[in-house]
Amino acid sequence: MEFTKTSLSTLGICLAIGMAICGYFIGQTMYNAKVAVNTAEAKGLAERIVEADIADWQIGYSVSGKSKLDVPGLYAKAETNQDIIVSLLKENGFNEEEINVGVIDYFKNEYRDKNQLLVDENHELTGTIKVVTNNVKLIPGVRSKINKLMVQGIDIQNHLPNYRFSKLNEIKPEMLRDATRNARIAANEFAKNAGVKVGSIRSARQGNFDIRDFGEEYGDTRKLKKSVRVVTTITFYLTE
Repeated sequence: MEFTKTSLSTLGICLAIGMAICGYFIGQTMYNAKVAVNTAEAKGLAERIVEADIADWQIGYSVSGKSKLDVPGLYAKAETNQDIIVSLLKENGFNEEEINVGVIDYFKNEYRDKNQLLVDENHELTGTIKVVTNNVKLIPGVRSKINKLMVQGIDIQNHLPNYRFSKLNEIKPEMLRDATRNARIAANEFAKNAGVKVGSIRSARQGNFDIRDFGEEYGDTRKLKKSVRVVTTITFYLTE
């Protein structure tokens, strides 16, 4: 087959373009490989010990009688018990805005024999008082005083308070800086052994902030003291 000057010229151009494209992909692959080799991934942990700044605490009380005729007297007694509890809370540092008084509920239970004849009945009135406060350190001492109302014949349900930490956004920036710094420290240890240096950050992934009761593996509402943790995963460039 004969080649004209034009066809030879075209063939040469095609070969040149092909070699250029091939060279680009080879170079790009080598560059990508170099980037992959010259990076190090490290995790950084940051932890803070904080105290709860808000708490909610529920107190229940109840009175009961055997006859429907008892209900008016039971209601008056329930209101008296409610006033005693509220007064005790106020005397020990809680204000009206922190004390939420619920309604008094009425329940009637009937007990019948196999012939459906009424053999007994019970009439009960129950109420709840909920405290929502930032004065979290007051609660332990006042809970003990509430329990002592049982000596006065008041049927009390002194529920465990829920303690929460609500200021996470205030400590997030500093904790993330600490986690990043700790990740760099870990990367520096790797780099030192490899004979290279740690450069700038290539990418970073932030884990979730985890709040737990201090010293516990799970649960975040029972203790005043909390542990806040976050782990970041950071990829650093390495330089010679």
